[in-house]
Parts: sequence; C-alpha cells; structure tokens
Amino acid sequence: MDPLIQALYSLPLIGLVFQFLGYLIFITPTIAPIVLQVATPIAFAALCGVLCERSGVVNIGIEGIMLASAFVGWYAGVLLVPVIGAGDPGSVFGATPALVIALGAAILTGMAISALHAWLSISVKADQIISGTIINIAAFGLTGYLNTLISQGSPNGAGSFTEFTPPAGLVQIPLVGWIFEMLLNQGPITMSLIVVVIVFQVLLFRSRWGLRTRAVGEHPRAAETVGIDVIRVRYRNVILAGVLASLAGAYLSMEATNSFQQGMTAGRGFIGLAAMIVGRWSPLGALGAALLFSSATAVGQSINFFPPPGELGTLLGQLPGQFYDALPYLVTIVVLAGVVGRSIPPAADGQPYEREATT
Repeated sequence: MDPLIQALYSLPLIGLVFQFLGYLIFITPTIAPIVLQVATPIAFAALCGVLCERSGVVNIGIEGIMLASAFVGWYAGVLLVPVIGAGDPGSVFGATPALVIALGAAILTGMAISALHAWLSISVKADQIISGTIINIAAFGLTGYLNTLISQGSPNGAGSFTEFTPPAGLVQIPLVGWIFEMLLNQGPITMSLIVVVIVFQVLLFRSRWGLRTRAVGEHPRAAETVGIDVIRVRYRNVILAGVLASLAGAYLSMEATNSFQQGMTAGRGFIGLAAMIVGRWSPLGALGAALLFSSATAVGQSINFFPPPGELGTLLGQLPGQFYDALPYLVTIVVLAGVVGRSIPPAADGQPYEREATT
C-alpha cells in the first residue's frame, strides 16, 4: 500500500490533492473534539433558524440574541458570586449554583428577546428583516457599552463548565475510539447539542407538534381551517427558538471561556443561518453543515501548528495566517453559493399572517 500512496503523492498537481486528503485523514481523530466544539454555537444558531423559519418567521436577529445571552450569562455570574459565593465545582461538569443560575439567566434573556421579535413580526407585522437587524445592532451596542463599564473593575465571573472525561478504555477502541472522544470529551452545552438535534429531528417530522409547525410555515390559512392556531404556534416556536440561540451564546461565555468580549459571536449567528439553508431547514442537515464550516476552522488551526510534511506543507506554510482565519467564512460563501439556488424555504416563510374576519 505504501508504494501506491507514494506514487499518488508524486503525481504533478494531483499529488498535492492526494497529500491533502491523506493529511485530513491523519489529523481527523485529533481535531474531531475541536470540530464539534467550534460547531456548537453555529449549530444551535442554525437550529434556532430552522424552528423559526419552519414556523414562517424569518429571524436574522440570532446574532444579537446570542450576544445578549452571552453577556447576561457572564454578568449574572459576576453578580451572583459575591452573594452566594463561587462554590466548589461539582463533580458533574464543574457546575456550581452560581453557574447554573447564570445559565438560566442567559436562557431567559434569549426567550425575552425572541418574544420581542415574535411580537414585532407576528402581532405588529413589522418587516421581519428590519426587526432582526434592530436586535443585532442594539445587542452589539448595549453589550459593548456595558462591558466597557463593567470590565474596568476586572470582576470575576462564576467560572465555566468543564469537560467530561470519558473512560480511557472507551476512547482507545481501535477505529471508533476517536468518535467517542469527540462526542463525550465535551462540556454540557456541547454534549446537549447532539441530544437536541436528534429530538428536534424526530419531533419535527414524526409528531403532531412538528406537523403543525410545518403546516403554519407552508400554508397557514389551510392550517387555520383545520383548527390550528397559527398565531399561537408561531409565538410559541419563536420563543422556544430563543432558547436554542441563548445556548449558543452561553456556550461562548460560560463553556468555551469564562469571560465576555465585545462582539465575541464573530458572525456565528449569520453562519448559522447559512448552515440552516445548506441543511435544507432540517436539524440533522443544519448540524452537518455546521460541522462542515467548523472543520474549516479546525483544519486551519491544525495547519498553523502541525503543517503537513513535504511540498504540501511548504505550499500551505507560505499562505498568510489571515487566510486561515477567513477560511470558514470563505467556505460558507462557496457552499452557500452552490446550494442556495436549489434550497427551497417554507412557502410562507417571512409572510405575516392575518386571520380572516369571522363574519
């Protein structure tokens, strides 16, 4: 086999492609946990978009919801520690009372902002794009201003969730051990992502709630004629989607780090919307697209620290570091440009619904 691989690697130009594929196969077990971690906020943002748009409401304010939830989750910990104490990290994910309460505050923040977006989009019938844009701008400005004031005192937060350590025998299983490490060597928010995706996929396509959700997003007037309360379903689902977006934000400030930085979402909410489109408005598809985008980030980091040997490593090493920083965004644009024309959103997506008169 080695002579065959060497022969493929030595081919002009095409050999570089084979070298890169071999490099990806070699580093995949190592970077797999990082790929899932990077994908977590993107996937939760995509799931938020799936739930909203399957219900007929466009939500481009996901970035703002994430940012506000990340800030509130971090600052709630700052306020709680002097009151109830930091506490000893628990044996399960290093959770403390302050950390759990702060996570609850982050989730409530996401639900509150989503309720505002639902009211503007469903009851007021405002332009849904404008509503989401206002949320993004307001969240960026307010969190940046408040963070500037608060960070002057260098306060300590409530800490961060820690990763679960899977049994050594499980991760050392040949061929599949790295998969268990990818899924289990994570914090609680990352691990919950897999559960949420599976449950969401089943409920959306195999339950009465899912049927009603898809009905109000495809043909709300027909759904109303069979007794479905379109307004209530849309309100409920948009607010529930806020929980998913808030988990994306809480991950950034309470699991990936123990701090808040201005604009720390760095466009992940918009990449989540791209993942939603690439995934064709399905939970499993959205997760797959998020993993694709996050793989670009992980591969770029791997090339910086462990470049491949030979001509390929020399070639990739000549590329500026900014290229690898921009790589996930470039992949998003390329994939979205190739898929968006063939992806069909729900028929009533973004269309305000008004009940017919009863008389």
